[in-house]
Amino acid sequence: PVTDGSQELHSLCAQLEFLLQFDLKEKRSFFGQRKDYWDFLCQGLARCRQEHDGIHFVTSLDKLKTPVGRGRAFLRYCLVHRQLAESLQLCLLDPESLCEWYYARSPFLSPERRAEILGSLYELDCVTFHLAL
Repeated sequence: PVTDGSQELHSLCAQLEFLLQFDLKEKRSFFGQRKDYWDFLCQGLARCRQEHDGIHFVTSLDKLKTPVGRGRAFLRYCLVHRQLAESLQLCLLDPESLCEWYYARSPFLSPERRAEILGSLYELDCVTFHLAL
């Protein structure tokens, strides 16, 4: 199993975060706080009317104060529960939402790149992750 001490885990999470932040449009909340990929994931899963346990888990953690921290916790939760590919796929279903959140260079806006990314993430479902949540 992959644990918190794994160098590959840190590299994987950094790459996932890079993909999710790459060419992300700058958006702000009503109170002026900058939105991040966490907000994109929440909106995407809510749009699909999916009550995601990972969203509930992360929002219940009082120590997490920033969208980036919540996004990182969500990625870890999804890796442990083998839900990352499915969760991201649900968020990527709506082309209008993708255009609302991402500029044209985002790999998520290319059907071929999106399929490659999701295919690789589905392969991670075979890996066991033992991470502190």
